[in-house]
Amino acid sequence: MAFAPSPAALVLDVGRGRVGFAAAAAGRTAHTEGGEVRDGALAIDGLSKRYGEVVALRGMTFDVRAGELFGFVGSNGAGKTTTMRIVLGVLTADAGEVRYDGSPLTLAARRRIGYMPEERGLYPKMRVGEQLEYLAQLHGLSGPAARRSTREWAQRLGIAPRLGDEVQALSLGNQQRAQLCAALVHDPAVLVLDEPFSGLDPVAVDVMSDVLRERAAAGVPVVFSSHQLDLVERLCDRVGIVSGGAMVAVGPVDELRAEGESLLVVDAPGAPEGWAAGVAGVLAARVEGGRTVLALAAGADDQQVLRAALATGPVHEFAHRRPTLTELFREVVSSDDPVPAGPPDDGQDRGGAGRGRGRGRRVGFGIGVGALARTKGGQR
Repeated sequence: MAFAPSPAALVLDVGRGRVGFAAAAAGRTAHTEGGEVRDGALAIDGLSKRYGEVVALRGMTFDVRAGELFGFVGSNGAGKTTTMRIVLGVLTADAGEVRYDGSPLTLAARRRIGYMPEERGLYPKMRVGEQLEYLAQLHGLSGPAARRSTREWAQRLGIAPRLGDEVQALSLGNQQRAQLCAALVHDPAVLVLDEPFSGLDPVAVDVMSDVLRERAAAGVPVVFSSHQLDLVERLCDRVGIVSGGAMVAVGPVDELRAEGESLLVVDAPGAPEGWAAGVAGVLAARVEGGRTVLALAAGADDQQVLRAALATGPVHEFAHRRPTLTELFREVVSSDDPVPAGPPDDGQDRGGAGRGRGRGRRVGFGIGVGALARTKGGQR
């Protein structure tokens, strides 16, 4: 099959969910200057989007720094894919701005983004190798360079033996690997990946994780969405939790967990259901794997809880711990009125991404949305 690639061409087939952009990777470190995120960073600032009466985004704000892996998590319909499509120019925001390296995104800048859609985005009846080479050449690579890059990424991602097969002949996992190849084959300066780990076996997850770490180490800002929160917690430098079209918590996982209220884990095998309900200071309780996880009021005496547990029989575990990312996610997104992480309390618009505090409302298990909404290590 012969193609006539164009270095200036933007591959965009919205009807089939296909978007691709050419790029050269930038290995710079993000910093701020006058409130603006600069030097190879991607900034999403105050995006709003409405479909009739449905509000898809309301002031979506965060940044992804050069060399950073940013986990973008939220329930289905929270606004993650809409945000990504606005970044790519597939959708237009009603308000707000997307910037790269401190400047508003232009068509030329968007060509520097590598995109992987959640839905299958490659042509099913086209051979894998031909398609990857075609996309690479559309992004400006010469024929030999496109073939070399295709072979290298296919080998790295474990689909080299399938380059001569049609995409539709691949398993779902291998189709996912091929889609990542398509996002990487032109050496992008920014990576935007929508559910890249979906359908992958554990070995493929490890390969994908290593590739994303390597791209981040090369200075590429990487943002990806995923419902596999244990993977996000392990892999990402920072995480943003989205609910109701707004960013409600942003920061490193460890710092977000530290902002959450301490939980008390009690393993009392002989304790009856609801044994802690009448103990002073216990706000909420749930059972996980045979253990009781308790949320305590500020200043509550945990020794009273211990005495109540011992009254039911032996206690095998009694320990405080911080909430996991999964628990933070569950509590934040279950709120009926999520609190956006910004703007700053003084109401001034500084034009930066991911700043400010929430309003300090508490939700189940004592996890403070206002505390979680603080952006860690970013602008204020």
